[in-house]
Amino acid sequence: MPTPKTFTAPDGTALAHHEAGTGAPLLCLPGGPLQDSAYLGDLGRLTDHRRLIRLDLRGTGASAVPDDPASYRCDRLVEDVEALRAHLGLDTVDLLGHSAGANLAALYTARHPERVGRLVLVTPGTAAVGLDTAPEERLAAARLREGEPWFGPAYAALLEVTAGRGTGETFQAVAPFLHGTWDAAARERHAAVEEQRNGEGAGVFAGEGAFDPAATRAALAEFPRPVLVVAGEGDVNTPVPTAAAYADLFPQASLVVLEGAGHFPWHDDAERFAAEVGGFLA
Repeated sequence: MPTPKTFTAPDGTALAHHEAGTGAPLLCLPGGPLQDSAYLGDLGRLTDHRRLIRLDLRGTGASAVPDDPASYRCDRLVEDVEALRAHLGLDTVDLLGHSAGANLAALYTARHPERVGRLVLVTPGTAAVGLDTAPEERLAAARLREGEPWFGPAYAALLEVTAGRGTGETFQAVAPFLHGTWDAAARERHAAVEEQRNGEGAGVFAGEGAFDPAATRAALAEFPRPVLVVAGEGDVNTPVPTAAAYADLFPQASLVVLEGAGHFPWHDDAERFAAEVGGFLA
């Protein structure tokens, strides 16, 4: 793997980013929250279309641990993204946020709209914009998988989670619903999450004061450039109706639903994912 490149955040923390592919740059923000950006890989060979610039958020991957743990809060990470844009010498940047990283992408777009060219939100987390997902939406997405041999125990666990009775065990049990295919590769990727994620930072990311949904929605309603929201048909984390509601917050947004895909759609249908995102960015 190429050696990561480094730059300095406004508070002096040394941060890293990784580049792969050719063409115009696409700045990619990982989810988790606070997960090593390595899990994004080449985003289903999106590198054939664009030069991907993956940011390792502070305290993850090759980036340094900050002196102030409070700086893991999502709204405070916005200026790390802005520092990377300035470091790259770009007047504007196309931006992609996955899962919890979409919260950071939304806050960055709201604070620095003039710096964002096109915005891609992949199976986005919605805390930054205050969208709630009805339990039945998650259960309906899950029932698309009822022919799977693991469905019974996983669905029972999801019933507990959606009823507000989730435990560490039940959250682990619903993992198959996040992947279009619960095969050995998906299980390996899921097992790697805890090793890749900064648990301390994850606990701070959405802490008190991180989000002002009304203000963010108002800012996004004025965002004048194209937006693409990508949903996985079977994703229980961001079901299709939630993704559609997110797209409706923008004046120029389109929604793409990848059939048979979960929360990481570039693994489930890499060809279509890269074609849809690459085509939109073109």
